[in-house]
Amino acid sequence: MIKLIASDMDGTLLDAHMSISEENAEAIRFANEAGIEFMVATGRNFQEARAALDEAGIDCAMITLNGAQVFDKDGHSLFTVPIPTLQATTVLDILDANGIYYEVSTNQGLYSENQAKRIESFASMVASHLPHLTYKMAIAMASANLELLHINYVDSIRDLLADEKLEVLKIICFHTEGPQVLGPVGKEISQLGDLAVTSSGQNNIEVNHKNAQKGIAVAHVAHERGIPLEDVMTIGDNFNDVSMLQTAGVSFAMGNAEIEVKEYAKYITDTNLEAGVGKAILRAISENL
Repeated sequence: MIKLIASDMDGTLLDAHMSISEENAEAIRFANEAGIEFMVATGRNFQEARAALDEAGIDCAMITLNGAQVFDKDGHSLFTVPIPTLQATTVLDILDANGIYYEVSTNQGLYSENQAKRIESFASMVASHLPHLTYKMAIAMASANLELLHINYVDSIRDLLADEKLEVLKIICFHTEGPQVLGPVGKEISQLGDLAVTSSGQNNIEVNHKNAQKGIAVAHVAHERGIPLEDVMTIGDNFNDVSMLQTAGVSFAMGNAEIEVKEYAKYITDTNLEAGVGKAILRAISENL
């Protein structure tokens, strides 16, 4: 019997408005009433994830930044898995050498060196998850997102790394040419060792410590709850979800998931525009998956 559900957000739990639909919210509440805990496992940071959950009135634990930081339902940080500063600096060297825009999530906030690139990159990510949007609409949505999310714009992120109290939790990289440029760069970064390079969209790669993965974080939370992995359900759509799809006893890929990602899941649900998460939850409960 399912006792814990972990769901990705972008392209999974969130709809065309980057919100949690009422159908999804009702299914989550139904699961909670049945004694099943729901949590999100996302590449977003705490503030980005919390905004959508608050809007839907959902209080839950959160795995953020692909597993680099885990919070309880009250927003208290349970643990973090940072990238060593020397490795983070080397990654930034590789990205700069290839002309790739990046943002760095830390224990002290999210940092960028270029606001215009931030809007362009976020718009491209939104468009990849919501192909029905025009690019102009995606730009508008990206600009609105900036008003909700506090981003620190600095001249040099490297200067910040001199602060011994700052921990780099995730580096996300964007390029409009997608895999053609990011693929070789991702391989080069992977060769540094002890790093996990994944993706949440065609136009990005995400760099974390190898122990900061959704699957590892889900397993950790389940262990803390005394829940066997066969009683865990996970839902996702992209490559940074693969580790948790492999970990759980019950796994669903979204109808809009990447083809390769679907191969790792035991079940397929509808798309994020069709409340696929809610339907997966109700199916798992009704069929006692």
